[in-house]
Amino acid sequence: MAFSGGVDSVVLLHLLHQFAPRFSWQLSALHVHHGISPHADEWAAFCEQRCADYNLSFHLERVDIAPLRERGIEAAARQLRYAAYARHACDFLALAHHADDQAETVLLQLLRGSGVRGASAMPTLAHREMQWVRPLLACTRAEIVAYAGAHHLRWIEDESNADDSYPRNFLRHQVLPVLEQRFPAYRRTLARSAQHFAEASELLDELAQHDATSAIHHDTLSVATLKDMSAARAKNLLRYFLQSRGASMPQTVQLGDMLQQLCAARGDAAVCVEFGGWQVRRYQGRAYVLRALPDFDASARLSWDSQSQLYWAALGVQLDFTRKQGAGISLAKLQSSPVTLRLRHGGEAMRPHEHATTRTLKNLMQEYKVPPWLRDRLPLLYCGDELVCVPGVAIAAKFQADKGEAGVHMSLIERSV
Repeated sequence: MAFSGGVDSVVLLHLLHQFAPRFSWQLSALHVHHGISPHADEWAAFCEQRCADYNLSFHLERVDIAPLRERGIEAAARQLRYAAYARHACDFLALAHHADDQAETVLLQLLRGSGVRGASAMPTLAHREMQWVRPLLACTRAEIVAYAGAHHLRWIEDESNADDSYPRNFLRHQVLPVLEQRFPAYRRTLARSAQHFAEASELLDELAQHDATSAIHHDTLSVATLKDMSAARAKNLLRYFLQSRGASMPQTVQLGDMLQQLCAARGDAAVCVEFGGWQVRRYQGRAYVLRALPDFDASARLSWDSQSQLYWAALGVQLDFTRKQGAGISLAKLQSSPVTLRLRHGGEAMRPHEHATTRTLKNLMQEYKVPPWLRDRLPLLYCGDELVCVPGVAIAAKFQADKGEAGVHMSLIERSV
C-alpha cells in the first residue's frame, strides 16, 4: 500500500494488517520521500518504524521534484508518486483516499473546467500498471480520525495541509465547512455525481472504440471520418486517438484548434499542432500523433560495428539490429568497407531489388509513404560511400542477403518513457 504516514494511511495500514492473515495477503508499504518538507526524513523514519511494529516489509522511494516544479508542487509530487508506484510490482496498490478527498477532487475538477472523465474523480478500483484500490473512499475524514483515536494510533501532521494557498486546502478549510452548513450531505451527493460522470465517460469511451474500428489504422486516424462526424463526436474520437497513443491530453481550446486544422486546412498544407511535448500532424488524409521531434545534428555520423542497438538522436529512437538467416542485409557484404549511419542530404539513390532500375531516395520515400517530417531524420546505412539500407523503405539489391546467408534486419524501436 501507499503509506504517507498521515492519519488516513495509518488507519488503512492498521486495517489491512488486521485483515491480511485472514485473506492470506502479502502486505507491504511504500513511502515516497518528496523532500519538500524539512521534516521529510522524520516522516520516512516514522513510516519505517510503523512497518517494523507490524513486521511488514517497508520500501522507501526518494524522488526529486525540482525538474517538474514548474508544473506546480502538487502536480509534480503526484506525477512522481505515480511513477514510484509503477516501479513496484504488486497485484493491488491500496490508497487511503476517503470521501472528503473525493468531494474535493470533484469540485477542483469542475472548477478547472474538466470534462466528464476528470469530473468522475477517483474510482474505488482502477486499472493501471496494477490494480489500484481505495477501500476508504466511502468513509469521511471525521470517521477515520475517530477510528485512529479509538485505537490509539499515531500519525504525521503535514504542515502544508494548513496552507490555504494550495487550491485543495482552500476548499477544505474555507469553502467546504460553509457548504456543509447548507448541504450537510454534500459528500454523498458529490460522490453520486462523480459516479454519473464516470458512467457517462464509459459510454463515451465505448462510442469512441466503436468509431475507432474503422477510423484508426496502423496508429493513424482518418481525417475524412472526423469530417463526417458532429463536432462533439469528432472531439471524442480525437481524444481517444491521443489517449491510445499515450499522448497527454490537450486543453479544450487546443483540442478544438487541432480538429479545425486537421479538417479544414487545404489538402497539401503541412499541419502540425504542438501540445505538451507532443505533435499532431496530417499526411495523405490521416492524422499522426508523435512526441515532439528532438533537435539533431544534420552532419552527425554513427559507426556500426555489429551492435544490437544504437540510439538515433534525430528521431529520439533506438535502432534495432536483429540477426536473420537468408534475409535482411548481408553481413558478409558489409565487410568490404566501414559501416556508418548518416542522414539524408539530397541526391541519394539506390536499386531496391535485382530487376529494378536505380531510383532516387526521394522517389522511394514518396512511394513508401514516408511522412515528410521523417524523411530528413531517417537513418541511412552506408557501407563506405554506398547506400545500403533505409529502414522501412528498402535494402539496396547489391547488399541483400542470399538464401542461407547470415543477415541483419535494421528497424526503429520507439523508446519508452
